[in-house]
Amino acid sequence: MARRRMVLSLMAAGLLSSCTKTPEKPKVPQAEGEVTEANPLGVKNDAELEVILFSGGYGTQFATAAHIPAYQKLFPKANVKFAAIEEMTVLAPRFAGENQPDLVNNAGPKPLNMPALIAGEQIADLTDLLKAPAAVLPDPSGKSPKPEKPVTVEETLIPGAVVTFDGKPYAINYTYVAYGLWYSGKQFRDRGWSVPVTWPDFIGLLEQMQGAGITPYAYAGVDGAMHQIQAMLTTAAKIGGAEVLWALDKLADGAWRHDAIRQAAALWAEVGSRFLDKGHFTSTRAKVQALQAQGRVGFYPSGSWLEHEQAKVVPPGFDYRAVTLPSVSPDDKAAAVLAEPGNLFFVSANGKNSRGAKEYLRQMLSAEGARKFTELTGSPTVVKESPAGSAMASALLKDAETVSYRWPELYPGIAYECQEATNDLMFRGGSAEAFCERMQKAADAAKK
Repeated sequence: MARRRMVLSLMAAGLLSSCTKTPEKPKVPQAEGEVTEANPLGVKNDAELEVILFSGGYGTQFATAAHIPAYQKLFPKANVKFAAIEEMTVLAPRFAGENQPDLVNNAGPKPLNMPALIAGEQIADLTDLLKAPAAVLPDPSGKSPKPEKPVTVEETLIPGAVVTFDGKPYAINYTYVAYGLWYSGKQFRDRGWSVPVTWPDFIGLLEQMQGAGITPYAYAGVDGAMHQIQAMLTTAAKIGGAEVLWALDKLADGAWRHDAIRQAAALWAEVGSRFLDKGHFTSTRAKVQALQAQGRVGFYPSGSWLEHEQAKVVPPGFDYRAVTLPSVSPDDKAAAVLAEPGNLFFVSANGKNSRGAKEYLRQMLSAEGARKFTELTGSPTVVKESPAGSAMASALLKDAETVSYRWPELYPGIAYECQEATNDLMFRGGSAEAFCERMQKAADAAKK
């Protein structure tokens, strides 16, 4: 089947008009330099820049070896203050005061509440960045003709890269992530196991793994529930089509009660009751991933960053592989793979160097910045000229319909509730009906 892209994520434009306000002038004095052709955003050449990254699967080498040096090449007098943290919510007190970091990689299991920050005028509008000319490397030969009209940053990005609220751009999703079930190719070869295509095949293989003394399926209850949600909603999209996920973004009436979601929840509840190690409810991703590296876990749901994240953990020859979620029945409406722009970055409205933060993003979003990121992490970016990424990321996307959703980013309260509800379903014997009702209640509350 020819690959068809069905990226049906509903962007946040218009959904949060009731909680956004007309931006005011920054409360903190902003560093400001001269706007020139080489400095289109007016960065002050010696102003310090503070960058906060999520300490996750991509590591930090892409920043220290590529993006920070690119910025400092332009502004050699500028100090770049850099840190990587696991929970973005620890930054909340800084946003309540006047000590905001300039650029924030708002990713991971505990992101900052973006709608609330936007309502409080704490996040910068990125229109000037998007309309600025894309950063390009100068031609050392001087032979390349200068384009009549420079390409803007916005024109270099794929759909879904720009996150908008009430029609205004407030954030950039930097990576393009594909999700699936990860396993050891060596383990499968040694055991003579085949990759499951249908749901009965999947259950049958989980039974074989269990018989071999291996935990067939695992995820981390502490900080990995979102990955299980992604697996479950991918199954729902297979059953009912991408429109099922689109309805969640729109807070459509009864969206969480859709039969496709109920069926998917029931199927995964069985996996939870029969094949999970209930002790993993209190485990972290690092612990569960380490168990898989030791050959003690069969399947693990995750995104295409996993291979890079675990490169120094898995033994030689482990051979990370990924497979799409199995089909439920011949009546499935989509051969769905969850794939979407992610790994969000925003610029603080009241940081001391918001212009520098936007320029840093401009360098990240250059063809060279994207190339180096993919080279160092194996993951593609939202830049159109970005390399394809690792073989496994490409394999997940081959011949599949890509589906996505944005509700966790639009409605953080629903996202937190869904993590708890999913853990109840998978670890505590919850029912599909209870899951759907609980989530519909949370979605209805978000409308008020």
